[in-house]
Amino acid sequence: MLELLPKVAGRGARPRVLCLGAHADDLEIGCAGSLALLLRRFPTARVHWVVLSGQAQRAAEARRAAADVLRGAVRPQVSVEAFRDGRFPADWSALKDFFETLKVNAPPDLIFTHHGADAHQDHRLVNEMTWSTFRDHLILEYEIPKYDGDLGRPGFYVPLSAALARRKVARLMRHFHSQRQRRWFTPETFMGLMRMRGVECNAPGGFAEAFYARKAILDLSAAR
Repeated sequence: MLELLPKVAGRGARPRVLCLGAHADDLEIGCAGSLALLLRRFPTARVHWVVLSGQAQRAAEARRAAADVLRGAVRPQVSVEAFRDGRFPADWSALKDFFETLKVNAPPDLIFTHHGADAHQDHRLVNEMTWSTFRDHLILEYEIPKYDGDLGRPGFYVPLSAALARRKVARLMRHFHSQRQRRWFTPETFMGLMRMRGVECNAPGGFAEAFYARKAILDLSAAR
């Protein structure tokens, strides 16, 4: 297999990573394992972690979880906004204004965002805003299991070790007490999804996170 790396590999190993989640726990479910591996490979990566909704308990959970996931990162930027959970389409204009502010700093090398075909309206709108704001970037769309049964056939995988998969799930259970009454929010759900994706990509450790990559470039111009 060819190893596909972001174009940042030759830029002093300081990739800029933008992580976008509609709700507290979305990023931890969708891409926390992959981000942990990226930070292990690029310890000085610059991470901007954005959670777009969160009031009271959910906002506190989001901040605690982000601090845990990003422990060891160099001055990560964490933003927890207060858009209305479940009402993102009604807040389209304000969300668009917020997304425009994300372009003020240097452009990210890699963006994690929601899958465009996600059944949740907030998730779909975050995806739409991501693509309308960042049009020439490596964007990986993560998946969230839910009652709607909207899991598809992703084509981009990040293999995880069993130990990393277990740490990811332990964090979810530790930080998001507000969600633990939901019948789908269980260790078995998250381990099962990562195990299934691990099978699909023949992951050496048996587990993986999966993404949709609508557009990616493999630049071989510098190859010898």
